[in-house]
Amino acid sequence: MTTIKKTVHVWSPLIRIGHWTLVISFFTAYFTEDDFMNLHAWAGYIVGIYLLTRILWGFVGGNYVRFRGFIYSPAKIIGYLKNLIARNPQHYIGHNPAGGAMVIALLVSLVGTTLTGMKLYAVEENKGPFAITAQQAQLQMRSISLIAEAKAEDDDEDEESKALNIDQKVNKQAEEFWEELHELFANLTLLLVFLHVGGVIASSIIDKEKLVKAMLTGEKDVDDTYQ
Repeated sequence: MTTIKKTVHVWSPLIRIGHWTLVISFFTAYFTEDDFMNLHAWAGYIVGIYLLTRILWGFVGGNYVRFRGFIYSPAKIIGYLKNLIARNPQHYIGHNPAGGAMVIALLVSLVGTTLTGMKLYAVEENKGPFAITAQQAQLQMRSISLIAEAKAEDDDEDEESKALNIDQKVNKQAEEFWEELHELFANLTLLLVFLHVGGVIASSIIDKEKLVKAMLTGEKDVDDTYQ
């Protein structure tokens, strides 16, 4: 049976540049968590901008980048993996079912990492999109003072100091909560990245596809067995 081979343009510059920018930004943020907070924050913002762009492009982009083009049922994903293990996988011009599932998992995990990071940044430094304004901070302090003054009428202890201590304790608990959640999502993303790289290597060997080259050039060599 004769197969017709051709080169198809699959990934646009936006997807390719965004992909490698995301790789650099994520690892920059991951390894600069405590020592270089400004660099860590800016790398996180770049990840966030990419996520917004990629999610939007998943609805309005080309055929191979739209979500509807690579979201498959669990049965389809399992079937693809079984065929891959048997060294007889179905070929796909865009994302294969396993690759599509990994894209969604990475997007969800990265969104969680970014949002929790921004929330932690607000709690620790009062900076970023979730930071409270100076007016909100004054209102909070005024509320604490009013509570302290009301309690002082019935108690000779320094209630204002106690209220401030309670507020500091609450802030510390919030900081620990968001820090642990941020680290959880960051480590989950790292695990998914390793699985993604392993999947690319396995698919490149078994499926004989040059996936890394495709993400660099935007083109794939396909034949009539691809769908």
